[in-house]
Amino acid sequence: DAGLLRSFWSTWRVKAMASQVGSVLITRMMPESEVSAILQNRIAHVDMWHLESAMPRDELLQRVRGKDGILCFMSDKIDAELLDAAGLSLKMVSTLSVGLDHISLAECAARSIRVGNTPDVLTDATADLALALILATTRRLPEAWTAAKDGGWGPWKLKWMCGKQLSNATVGIAGFGRIGQAIGKRLLAFGVSKILYCDRTRKPDVEAEYKAEHTTKENMLASSDMVVVSCALTADTQGMFDLKAFQQMKHDAVFINIARGGLVVQDDLIEALKTGLIWAAGLDVTTPEPLPLDSPLLHLPNCVVLPHIGSATHATRDAMLRLALQNLLNGVTGQPVVSSAK
Repeated sequence: DAGLLRSFWSTWRVKAMASQVGSVLITRMMPESEVSAILQNRIAHVDMWHLESAMPRDELLQRVRGKDGILCFMSDKIDAELLDAAGLSLKMVSTLSVGLDHISLAECAARSIRVGNTPDVLTDATADLALALILATTRRLPEAWTAAKDGGWGPWKLKWMCGKQLSNATVGIAGFGRIGQAIGKRLLAFGVSKILYCDRTRKPDVEAEYKAEHTTKENMLASSDMVVVSCALTADTQGMFDLKAFQQMKHDAVFINIARGGLVVQDDLIEALKTGLIWAAGLDVTTPEPLPLDSPLLHLPNCVVLPHIGSATHATRDAMLRLALQNLLNGVTGQPVVSSAK
């Protein structure tokens, strides 16, 4: 069957036409119907990896040679080595993510290579996941589920499985951009008393709407009942949540990270959870990803770990793919990139 064979081959090609230009690499297998809908009749050659898992580095370095564009993912390191391997033909790097920490923007800029990402379309899904993770952590849902199915559910006891509630809580948000504000909006519906946010820039136009107050990182940590991390990973923010930061938090505070694992010194978080520096943590991102099965984070009763599913709804992932493909097409054909990375 030609269709079945095509899905297993490492290269997917569309029939070249006079109006088609360029050659692009897609580093993971994506639905051919979506790829074709945007690139067919426009791009002469589409080389797509045949697996949903990441393309091996040596394969990536080989197949990027001579390409005009690349559609990459967070697992693909777009650095000087890869850009050198691609050669002078590379015009566009499109990533199916908001985060850009896997791309050397300076190296791309030095080569006049445009970069596109997929913000906005995943804001609501990621904010929803943040609230789910907050509730799962504060109300100890994984512990309760384990008790229910493993025989730990006994007679009613006054304080059994008691957690924390959001109403009247002070919530700190590190990074008050699109996703941070969407999280704040949802928190208001749960009756939080105040939102403290730390960000490079104050956002006075939204503070009244979200009952938000701009403050220092130190004050946010010391004053918040829970801290939600939604900032970008940069050289300045790498490891910003370390042992010193956890020592500044309340002992009964909850730490939530839905941004990037590299923002946290993970061994320090483990120590903080083990020693009671903080009450609990909920993580959708870790270092590395996936976590080794023997990681203490997966075995601590006061830590909830999810496998980086912040944007994982059908509607959001479809929208991300369409935007990434459109960015790729526009960059290769010399059109304005829909969402150009800053």
